[in-house]
Amino acid sequence: MRYKKSEISIAHIVEATMRVLARQGYARTSLMDIANEVGMSKGAVHYHFPTKEALITQVLQHAVDAVAERTRKVWMAGENPLMAVRSALRELWAVRSSLSDDVKVVADLLAQSMHDANLRQPLASYYRIAFSQVEEQLRAAQALGLRPKVDAAFLPRIMHALLDGFALQKMVDPESISDEQVLSALETIAASMFELDPVQPAQGSDSKPQP
Repeated sequence: MRYKKSEISIAHIVEATMRVLARQGYARTSLMDIANEVGMSKGAVHYHFPTKEALITQVLQHAVDAVAERTRKVWMAGENPLMAVRSALRELWAVRSSLSDDVKVVADLLAQSMHDANLRQPLASYYRIAFSQVEEQLRAAQALGLRPKVDAAFLPRIMHALLDGFALQKMVDPESISDEQVLSALETIAASMFELDPVQPAQGSDSKPQP
């Protein structure tokens, strides 16, 4: 499948923006910085993204899609839904604990959004997409007998709050917590929020329990 030149250019711009933002932060980044990083003129970048906020929206979409792709595989692995949740938590933490460019950029934008209201809507959209992806997998897990004890639509917010909170702590004080401490705590918390329904006999079965 061939992609239009403009689509390739947009992808290059988004990737370059991620690198620059991770390196120097939103407040210190200009469209010219991004143009220099990607090897285009400022006008070419501006053609695809009229404002820095429009570019940030695309960058955040790229970030959430990248994480979703990594976690989707572990969500779908195996038939035990509780193990799938544990595996997904481990993968989501692995993304954050590596302090990848995606993680640094989101953390920086969250801090900047306290004083820049223009960043709040792109970040809100980022989280809504992230939450909906987790909720989708939780709904699928329910079909396999995993029942959340709290609202399934709210659970993704709890999960992300814990993961992002731990990631920020690791960012500012990396020696204070270990990955195993975080994972053990997350798994314990997750286990307390779910329960497995007992396996029901197949419909129409007239078998009776043996004495």
